Amino acid sequence: MDIHSLSKTVRNLLVWVTLFAVPIVSARTLTVERGSDLQAVIDYAADGDTIMIGPKVFAASPTSCIDSLCGNCAEQRTPVTASYGFIIKDKSLHLIGEDRARSILRTRAGYGIFIEHSPHSSIRNLTVTGGIRDDDGNATDAGIVVRNANVLIVDVDVVDNGHRIDTVTVGIGGIIGREGAELIIDRCTIADNGWDGIALYRGASAVVTDCTIKDGRGAGIGVTWDATCIAFRNTISGYWKGIGAFGTSWVVAHNNIVRDNLGWGMIATGSSFMDMANNLVYHNGNCGVAPWSTESRGRIINNIIVDNGWRKEWVCPCVGVWNYGDWAKWEFSHNIVWNNAEGNYRDIWDQTDIKGNLSVDPLFFDTVSFLLQSDSPAIDAGHHEVSDPDGTRSDIGPHGGPQAKMH
Repeated sequence: MDIHSLSKTVRNLLVWVTLFAVPIVSARTLTVERGSDLQAVIDYAADGDTIMIGPKVFAASPTSCIDSLCGNCAEQRTPVTASYGFIIKDKSLHLIGEDRARSILRTRAGYGIFIEHSPHSSIRNLTVTGGIRDDDGNATDAGIVVRNANVLIVDVDVVDNGHRIDTVTVGIGGIIGREGAELIIDRCTIADNGWDGIALYRGASAVVTDCTIKDGRGAGIGVTWDATCIAFRNTISGYWKGIGAFGTSWVVAHNNIVRDNLGWGMIATGSSFMDMANNLVYHNGNCGVAPWSTESRGRIINNIIVDNGWRKEWVCPCVGVWNYGDWAKWEFSHNIVWNNAEGNYRDIWDQTDIKGNLSVDPLFFDTVSFLLQSDSPAIDAGHHEVSDPDGTRSDIGPHGGPQAKMH
């Protein structure tokens, strides 16, 4: 297997991202302000229209529905009782808030904004909040739920969808991609929700960039079944798991800061493929990085994995890297693994001084930006085939490699 190559699905997704970047000329621009019924305007709007949303709270009148498919059940054709707040279906619309903090959609439903069979929709510059958990535990509740649709989500706050009920373990996620969803999620804040930050199921694909994903349950970014995800430069904290690849999924995770999660930092299990490069995996409760099945495979290069293991063992030992799989299926090189509570490695021999791996203090300037001091051993110490944006050899950590932002 050439672990430097991406799956056909990922390649197709990159082509789709390029096409989606071309502006779409809308037929009309409609404005909703005080006293307006937002769903009525959505229903009235024609394919390609833009809806400008004023600086007020728009509360949905939730609608009960039967979802004919289950996003995360063993049997996909399992009917699910759910509800939605706002729905965009069978057309493309562009929802744009006038003020990100004050243009607020209070959904009062399980599927907050439900987008289905929509070729080119977008949501920008607003807040999605106030979801109510559905009674059916199979409902894939989230602030935004997308199925069989291409959706651009930029500068959106999906926050405070924390409602839970005692009879259902799962809560309300931030953004969930379902069957056939193709998503670009950029510069969003996903915080204080009741389940995964971003979850992708059954063939969904997403590019997730420059987002803050914090303080939920489940995974910050969870990719399962045969879903595909590219995740660049996100900060993920306060979940059970930071970034997880499950099922037969493909995940490319570069330049993320994965910190202060309760259990795992980054985990690959099932038959998934995960490319972990130039991430910081810092101060997670148990282990930093875990290949967690004999069928998972991938690449772990140029990462800084430090200070993990601050709480009692829960889901994995309090170490930097836990090999609970087939180590031969992983390329592991040019990482700094240091100062983890119960050791840097478990169930694998010490990788220090093998293939460019180090066990030294990376010398951060601080633990907010995680910029490197001028004498850091991480500078120009990355994989020899990976370059920084200025053409020099990659630094190890989130500020190195081609996806790094220049400082």
